Amino acid sequence: MSERLTPEELRRLFLFADLDDQKLAWVAAHADVVEQPAGTVVTAEGAPAECFYVLLAGTMAMSRRVGADDVETTRTDTPGVYSGAVQFYFGDQISQNYPATVRAVTDCRFLALPAEEFGEVFRRWFPMATHLLQGLFLGTRNSNELVGQRERLLALGKLTAGLTHELNNPAAAAMRATASLQERFAGMRHKLALLADGKIDGRVLRDLTDLQETFVARLSTAEQLSALERSDAEEALGDWLEDHDVDRPWNLAAVFVPAGLGPADLEKVADAVDEDFLQPALHWLGYTVETESLLAEIRESTHRISALIDAAKQYSQMDRTPHQDTDLHAGLDATLVMLSAKIPAGVTVVKDYAADLPLVPAYAAELNQVWTNLVHNALDAMAGSGTLTIRTAVEGECALVEIGDTGPGIPEELRRRVFEPFFTTKPVGQGTGLGLDVSWRIVVNRHGGDLRVDSRPGDTRFSVWLPLTEPVSADAAASPPAPARPDPAPAG
Repeated sequence: MSERLTPEELRRLFLFADLDDQKLAWVAAHADVVEQPAGTVVTAEGAPAECFYVLLAGTMAMSRRVGADDVETTRTDTPGVYSGAVQFYFGDQISQNYPATVRAVTDCRFLALPAEEFGEVFRRWFPMATHLLQGLFLGTRNSNELVGQRERLLALGKLTAGLTHELNNPAAAAMRATASLQERFAGMRHKLALLADGKIDGRVLRDLTDLQETFVARLSTAEQLSALERSDAEEALGDWLEDHDVDRPWNLAAVFVPAGLGPADLEKVADAVDEDFLQPALHWLGYTVETESLLAEIRESTHRISALIDAAKQYSQMDRTPHQDTDLHAGLDATLVMLSAKIPAGVTVVKDYAADLPLVPAYAAELNQVWTNLVHNALDAMAGSGTLTIRTAVEGECALVEIGDTGPGIPEELRRRVFEPFFTTKPVGQGTGLGLDVSWRIVVNRHGGDLRVDSRPGDTRFSVWLPLTEPVSADAAASPPAPARPDPAPAG
């Protein structure tokens, strides 16, 4: 005969604490105590939902299948949390399948209620509550689907717009440099032909080739000049070129000066060739310097494109396992890159990163969503001007990430509500009120951390604490609802 709990034992569980004696007696008579050794599967996602399970002892973990990965959503050891056939009250109105896979992390004891029988008696016991639960479930599901689709589209739009904007600049620069490079190669061929037509001897050509290598080498060590310094240098070099009857002296001066070349360098060219060959030689060398500069610009542009793609992969966590030891600084930097198009010129970004911040066990892509929400809210609060500060530190057994802004602040009466779903201080049509709620759930429910806000005019800070070690029980939603932050989601 299966082990059963007495009504008195059932009353100690928060789910059954308020049932009358008759109902408790029914549960005691129909619920079996099931032992599950560590590592066994209690429910398999998608399988027919036959039992409603209540944890009595041990630690359980819940996971959902996302693509090719199993993503753990809950790990808890709180007696009384429930899973399995959590929509038992619908009966045959909906397909009754287990919504998630539940495994016993340690040896566990569960109270197992047959879903079909429990659903039938539940509907008789609580007809009004059943109708309310059914309406709430269906309404919430439909609302979440609509809002979730819009949130995903908005997030994808922001990501695509930011990435497209950032990629456009280096791509356009590379295209311009490539077009100019084609012209410069044609000019080099033309000037080389002029030199060859003059029957210049091999020694002079070798000297010019040596000068060519010298001029190119100077590019990497050339100092950056101010606008005034550059203007003065170009004027001095232009005068030298005019004195030597060189055509288009100002064009050549604009090429040679950024490369760090001056009259003394061009004197070496004049010493190496006859006066009749000076002009084609200088133009040939000018094309060489321009060509090298354009190649450097293309190299820098393509490197920038590659860096942006790497940042996008870091942000979205493509080709990475969902849960891993995570570099928070890399995620924060990737988020700033993805949002750079949204950062106005009047906003200064200050990064105060702790050098000793260790890797944190986390769902990296979900944390990047948190950073996106917090940074985006900070930018909205500052309305185009101010300072965005991102600080990291180690505090006790947690990593701290603090995102602050110099906006007008959040009033006291609103501060207590900012993490509520669908609550927003933005005008109608500019916010769904889900960003901070989603962030709270990711930080607290998924990572066992904490998210708080401290605000006064000119100084608003959202602080995220994340455990440095994997928490044993990381899902507050699996426990009885906390008075300060209600969360009606069950463990299943």
